[in-house]
Amino acid sequence: MVIYSPMKDFGFYLVITNPVVGYARCAEAAVRAGVRIVQLRMKHAAREDILREAREMRRVTRGTDTLFIVNDDPALAAEAEADGVHVGQDDMSPAEVRAKFPQLKVVGLSTHNLDQVRASWDQPIDYIGVGPVYATPTKDIPDPTLGPEMAGRMIAAARVPAVAIGGINAETLPPVLAAGARNFAVVRAVCQSQDPYSAIRALMENHA
Repeated sequence: MVIYSPMKDFGFYLVITNPVVGYARCAEAAVRAGVRIVQLRMKHAAREDILREAREMRRVTRGTDTLFIVNDDPALAAEAEADGVHVGQDDMSPAEVRAKFPQLKVVGLSTHNLDQVRASWDQPIDYIGVGPVYATPTKDIPDPTLGPEMAGRMIAAARVPAVAIGGINAETLPPVLAAGARNFAVVRAVCQSQDPYSAIRALMENHA
């Protein structure tokens, strides 16, 4: 078993995708609310646009208690001086990320079934994503929906912190927590809100 770093549970994890108030303002709300991790995810955007938003989010999060993660692209994450990168099963492997981009201190990995969770045990990662728990439109080709019970089994099998993701909002969060999740990622419930700070705080109170 390899545990690359002693990352502890972090609770709320915000994935910022197409926020109605803009990326920087959404990140500012997250920092003000005390969110421990924010991730920039811009599928299909031009690299220069992603890098521009990444640099703005780095500016917002620098010197705070909020870690800044970039989705999929470790080279861009390093260029933007992000704290880390989140990779999928078909992206650069965590070991290769560590070798090529040692400045990235945090590496997360998506998992979609128990076999992938078990395969993560010996990888140099800090946390895993477990999902999608519920149906979500944020991926072009979605992975099969897990449901809270299977997500809970995967979380229980993890040897690093696991964050539940996929369709999580105020209504769907309680069953996910009841199934054993200690960390959960939110996308649309915050990004589609004109008041992301209040949306974050409401979900945090639900988690308390």
